[in-house]
Amino acid sequence: MSLRLTKKVTTAAEWGDGPNQVKQPDWTINIAFTYQGLKVLGVPRDSLVGFSPEFISGMKERKDILGDDGPSDPKQWDPIWQGNREQREKDIHIFISLNARRPDMLEQSYQWLMGIQYQYRDSIILLSGHRGDNNQLMDYQDAKIVFENGKPTAKEHFGYTDGISDPVFEGVPYDADRVNGRGKVLEDGSWAPLATGEFLLGHIDEAREYPPAPQPVLLARNGTYMVYRKLHENVGTFEAYLDQHGQTYPGGKELLAAKFVGRWRDNGAPLVKAWDATSKASFDVEFDAAGEQQKDQLLSNFDYDNDMSGGKCPFSAHIRRINPRSSLQMTEGSLPGSLTVNKDAFDTPGALSNRRRLLRRGLPYGQVTDRSRDDGNHGIIIMMVNADINRQFEFVQQQWINYGNDFKAGNDKEIILGNHSADDQYPSKAVLQVEPDSDQAPYILPKIPRFVETRGGDYFFIPSITALKMIAQGVIDPT
Repeated sequence: MSLRLTKKVTTAAEWGDGPNQVKQPDWTINIAFTYQGLKVLGVPRDSLVGFSPEFISGMKERKDILGDDGPSDPKQWDPIWQGNREQREKDIHIFISLNARRPDMLEQSYQWLMGIQYQYRDSIILLSGHRGDNNQLMDYQDAKIVFENGKPTAKEHFGYTDGISDPVFEGVPYDADRVNGRGKVLEDGSWAPLATGEFLLGHIDEAREYPPAPQPVLLARNGTYMVYRKLHENVGTFEAYLDQHGQTYPGGKELLAAKFVGRWRDNGAPLVKAWDATSKASFDVEFDAAGEQQKDQLLSNFDYDNDMSGGKCPFSAHIRRINPRSSLQMTEGSLPGSLTVNKDAFDTPGALSNRRRLLRRGLPYGQVTDRSRDDGNHGIIIMMVNADINRQFEFVQQQWINYGNDFKAGNDKEIILGNHSADDQYPSKAVLQVEPDSDQAPYILPKIPRFVETRGGDYFFIPSITALKMIAQGVIDPT
């Protein structure tokens, strides 16, 4: 691997004009490796066996755990992600991402990278097979923001505002208020950053232990695992289902859309703060008058302590399944089907969910030209960082997205990402709860179709700058 490439990799240094900051670059580059890639690059066996079993197996082999069945089965993935079981050396080895502030800068970075690839063309193969428009196979996967009326947005193709409330962890500088709603809740109700070891190897995690990692220490420390998923969004199916039930759901179509995710589509207002038209109108007034920091707090600083019935944010809503906050620390309530917080269960109120947090970034790809159709090249690329693939990503995907037991929801799946079945014998459903004192009945979403289909992905190891140089120089010594 070229040291010329490693020298360009983006570091964790802050961008800005301060004394300890660096000027924001025109474009950035990041690099990660599959297990097979590390093996081909000569990482010693005694080091390789220290990586997690999930990373060693790869995402395709974990399809039953992840619920990648039917239209999401690896056989349906983009060709580049399907791999070759007989010749694993032909699988993906290295992942390189390029990000730029403008299209011309992105093209500049791509040409620079192609120059390095050409220089090492006898030993590096650029794999093709990313599906693009009209089923064209591309050498790269593009991703870009969604525009509305010619203006850039923070939305994805279903129309929801994305990228809210990423976790805050120790060792990364943040404004104090930014921790509220993004970190972990303490016994006194205040917020604190999560332990660094939940996201980076070589650091103490929330269990006050070091996450399992390979040797030597310099190979693992400050490295992490990345989960890469390409998800196709069935926009036509989503719009048709939303239109159908929006006609009968009390509160209308947009409130129903908010119930799917737990946030309103226009500005990301959380349902626990804006649960109906009246509270939403009050939220909007405050939100529109707020500064950027105050807006972040309005969107992120909340819990479910006052919504244990799910009457505001349903138990199958996306954000409640992905990050339950402290709401899983609970016991049976006095009312049938209700839940109350058990404050004495653990040292911290969110102990059950603090071990499942994911640092994620979603990037839309493609364009939707006809919202009545599912076909086409459009969806979201999601990259998730965690120190333990099994305990974090796979647990969330299997137990919280595709099952509802922890939420006392039986087999009800998460509404947006669940691997809903088209089989009439076992149709998916979700219950939209109401407040215990409400005179309305819960609304049942019947025969939920699959809104999102997996189109590819894998597990990667992102090394620190130190480890990256060690891999490039071939000087890793596990002893």
